[in-house]
Amino acid sequence: MKAALLHEFKKPLVIEEVGQPQPGTSEVLIRVEACGVCHSDVHVADGDWAQFAKIVKTPLIPGHEIAGVVVEKGSAVEDLQIGERVGVPWIHWTCGECEFCREGNENLCRRQKITGVTVDGGYAEFVKAPASHVLTIPDCLPSLQAAPLFCAGVTVYRALKRASMLAGQRLAVLGIGGLGHLAVQFGQALGMEIVAIDISEEKLALARSLGASATINAAAHDAIKELRNRGGVHVALVTSAARASYDTAFYCLRPTGTLVVVGLPAEPICFPPVLMAAGEIRIQASTVGTRQDLREVLAMAAAGKVRCQVASRPLADANEALNQLRRGQVSGRLVLALT
Repeated sequence: MKAALLHEFKKPLVIEEVGQPQPGTSEVLIRVEACGVCHSDVHVADGDWAQFAKIVKTPLIPGHEIAGVVVEKGSAVEDLQIGERVGVPWIHWTCGECEFCREGNENLCRRQKITGVTVDGGYAEFVKAPASHVLTIPDCLPSLQAAPLFCAGVTVYRALKRASMLAGQRLAVLGIGGLGHLAVQFGQALGMEIVAIDISEEKLALARSLGASATINAAAHDAIKELRNRGGVHVALVTSAARASYDTAFYCLRPTGTLVVVGLPAEPICFPPVLMAAGEIRIQASTVGTRQDLREVLAMAAAGKVRCQVASRPLADANEALNQLRRGQVSGRLVLALT
């Protein structure tokens, strides 16, 4: 089969012919129809995250936002059928036995396998996955639309759930890219007042079309001053990987506000403890989501409450797609189309 492989950090992916994976007794083989291109793929390919660089499989087929069709299944697989359309998320497998799995936080499983990091992912014509951890895609969702929900969608959805916001509260979304444009839609569906912040007028226009009640171009306006004049925001959700976004987010919070960490800069971030204490500010991180979170996301998408804005590219353009992310040129989500 044809696949894009990472052989060495900071080097371009190589499109080549590799052996088709063979599913085990509890696995399914999926013909990939679409695979989202995530900023995490850039971090993995560039070796930005030291903790991940130690566990990245090499050579590696990246990609963890996968939608496709089951074409083969192992002898122990009963719940999935040949021809069924399914998705494969970042969390490839979890143990189901550890403390975190038992608590309902399987996304924190210490034994988890990660699609496109510790096992081969979806920048390929076929991928295999445990039948227990793939999810059926509703018939009304095209694969190009569904694929990004398996990381970008579930990541911002879980982050907003854990922030425990109430309808009518003010939400600032910093970075209107693949994650941010979905966060705007989830925020609107949950009844929040949304302010979108970015440095691209094109992305801000997208945010307005998706339901943002206000937008701020941080390159042309003082976002902190504008939001503080409005009383600050209850929650600031940072989907950008720019450290400057975190500096803005922290200072635009109202007292008792929550800064939600989703975007992952390569360098550390820090905030003044005296200001954190004075405003009783909370810093909360969120990582991808559980299978239950994904079911809820897919249901909302099937109901028309959220729709991913996608642009498709062929597998041969995988390197250019990653470069567009590096340059911050992507509104919505890039998706590799394999069919």
